[in-house]
Amino acid sequence: MNFYSIRHLTRFRYQRAVSESIMETRMHPRSDYSQHCLQFSLSVSPRCRVFSYRDHYGNNVQHFDIPGDHDQLVIVAESLVEQHTPNEVPASLTPDAWAALDAIVKEGDFAEMLLPSTFAVPTPALLEMARELNVVRRDDPLTVVHELNKQVYEYFEYVPRSTRVDSPIDEAIDSRQGVCQDFAHTMIALLRHIGMPARYVSGYLYRGRGDHDRSTPDASHAWVEVLLPHLNWVGFDPTNDLIAHNRHIRTAVGRDYADVPPTRGVFRGKTESELYVAVQVEGSMDAPPLDRKLPIPDDWSVLVERAQQPLERAISLPDIQQMQQQQQ
Repeated sequence: MNFYSIRHLTRFRYQRAVSESIMETRMHPRSDYSQHCLQFSLSVSPRCRVFSYRDHYGNNVQHFDIPGDHDQLVIVAESLVEQHTPNEVPASLTPDAWAALDAIVKEGDFAEMLLPSTFAVPTPALLEMARELNVVRRDDPLTVVHELNKQVYEYFEYVPRSTRVDSPIDEAIDSRQGVCQDFAHTMIALLRHIGMPARYVSGYLYRGRGDHDRSTPDASHAWVEVLLPHLNWVGFDPTNDLIAHNRHIRTAVGRDYADVPPTRGVFRGKTESELYVAVQVEGSMDAPPLDRKLPIPDDWSVLVERAQQPLERAISLPDIQQMQQQQQ
């Protein structure tokens, strides 16, 4: 597939009306060496003016402020992305690639992707896992990453909602269960442990009829990029034991999830909130018309309608399974 149409819906629902919401989102796909975002729109209800900027990692960020009472916030991001088929990643590099990697690190500015971060931390549990998996410098850098990608895939059982969005990696390591966020954080910490710059990638994974990925198809996704000599940044997906190829659609990169959450914000008021997230990714070999509208699922249209109604006229909704805001 060369073109992907993506819809990402997020709904925050409050038990009592809040008086203001301030939010920023990172749902706008990147345009870089491997993909080009042809079209992007962000719809917010209640309606407001949306602003944008680019953060220091080159991620596209939208932000907005909704003053006034509201008991629900609905955000719908729609994108059209063209993917270029990347170069094939070889099985290995020459043994002197370790020296080449160290020279690149010495000459470049990669400290942020080598040091511990909020979630990618060398805890005692992680260091024990590194010992168990023999994560050391040997052979060549690419061979080690290929093997580690498979080892992390086999180490964890993929269990949706087994961890929280703010869970430390020790929870997943101890239970050997997690979601793609945990797989990515663990692999990043292991790579940094042996001096390899590694970063977290947030985005989407297209699933075709012949694909058998174990990650959840109706959620966002996360994987890892590793700096390698002669190859630059190369993506690896330990959740599915894949090299990130043209099915992986990148929205943001950072040190870990803390840098790239799809939504981050605050509201003014004392109430509990519920979160619902849904994602659709459609693929095609030919570019769809830029003005083509994606079909809207029935439950999504109800959500948007309800968000646009005055509070006193709010209609009841069928129970919808709540999803944590985490990459799955």
